[in-house]
Amino acid sequence: MRELERESAFDIPACTRLAIVGRGRLGNALAKALSDGRYELAGPMGRGYDGTGADVVLLCVPDGEIAAAAGQISPGPLVGHCSGATGLQPLTPHEGFSLHPLMTVTAQGAQFAGAGAAIAGSTPRALAVAAELAESLGMHAVEVLERDRVAYHAAASIASNFLITLEAAAEQLASVAGVDRDLLVPLVRATVDNWAALGAERALTGPVARGDERTVAAQRAAVEERAPELLELFDVLVSRTRALARDREAQPA
Repeated sequence: MRELERESAFDIPACTRLAIVGRGRLGNALAKALSDGRYELAGPMGRGYDGTGADVVLLCVPDGEIAAAAGQISPGPLVGHCSGATGLQPLTPHEGFSLHPLMTVTAQGAQFAGAGAAIAGSTPRALAVAAELAESLGMHAVEVLERDRVAYHAAASIASNFLITLEAAAEQLASVAGVDRDLLVPLVRATVDNWAALGAERALTGPVARGDERTVAAQRAAVEERAPELLELFDVLVSRTRALARDREAQPA
């Protein structure tokens, strides 16, 4: 992974005519974010679009449809995709790039400014276009190499998707104790802020981190009684948290 400098050259667009393909959440959100007049923007276009009139075509389609959508584009424009885990091969024979916003996109849209963006390019020019688009969105661009893309995307899934799964488990268990999700929200926000500021080892708190095995055992019994379907998840998380606590203890004071 290589961090890119924000060079003044990116202030001058490498393309002026940009077409976005794909009318899903991401395509609509990117079209809205890039509709400030910096580009001649077309789209979001349907998947049969052939690239006519565009300098750059950005495909916002599911991973499995990238190759087919790229195959519809006539030779000429640079062609990019927004997949986190997919390399550039599905864009062949086009001069290709990728731009993966490290940000969640819901039906309400997304706030791209300030977020990260994993980029790659089959040529220096294609990489520069990806960096320029990230710059236009106010994103922090980092080049992720082909061999690292799946690991990078797995990290993003753990940080975002799996966090929601984890909070769903917490919400389920809290509900059997008569506690609403709203009471957990400040705790979750403070925890994430501490992790961001201090790193995982220093941000870790709770009975596992303190070595309070009696409390951990009582918690496990409560999970087994009230939400047995969560017991396997609880055990795995306790095991990983113990390992994290040991790593912290091994660090010099």
